[in-house]
Amino acid sequence: MPSGTLEVVLISAKGLENTDYLCNMDPYAVLTCRTQEKKSSVAAGKGSDPEWNESFVFTVSEGASELVIKLLDSDAGTEDDVVGVATIPLEPVFEGGSVPEAVYNVVKDEEYYGEIKLSLSFRPEESRSGEEEETYGGWNQ
Repeated sequence: MPSGTLEVVLISAKGLENTDYLCNMDPYAVLTCRTQEKKSSVAAGKGSDPEWNESFVFTVSEGASELVIKLLDSDAGTEDDVVGVATIPLEPVFEGGSVPEAVYNVVKDEEYYGEIKLSLSFRPEESRSGEEEETYGGWNQ
C-alpha cells in the first residue's frame, strides 16, 4: 500500500432511513481510515437526503485498505442513532490517483439503507530514494 495524502469530499446522501419518527433526522458522518477519525458537521433537519460538501484529509500509510463512513442521527438528550455504514475500498484511488463522484451503498445489518455520494483523491508521498544516490556524469562509482 502506498503512503501519502487521501482527500475525501463528502458530498451528500439520499434514501437514508429516517430514524426520527416525528421529525426529520439530523444526520452526520464519522469517517475512519485506520486509526484516524474525522467527523462531519450535522445536517440539521435535512432528514433522509442530507448534503454536506465537506472535505477531509487523511495521512495514509502502510495497511490502509478501506475508508469506513458511519452515518448517525444526532439526537439531543439520547444516544445518537446509527443510520448505517458504507465501506469504501481504497485500491482504486491508489491505482488511479482519484475516483470522481461515486455512490456507495449504506448498509445496516446486511440490508440496504440508502446511499452516500463522495469523491476521493490520493497524492502519493514524494520518494526520496533518488536523491541519496550520487552519480558522476552518468557513471556510478
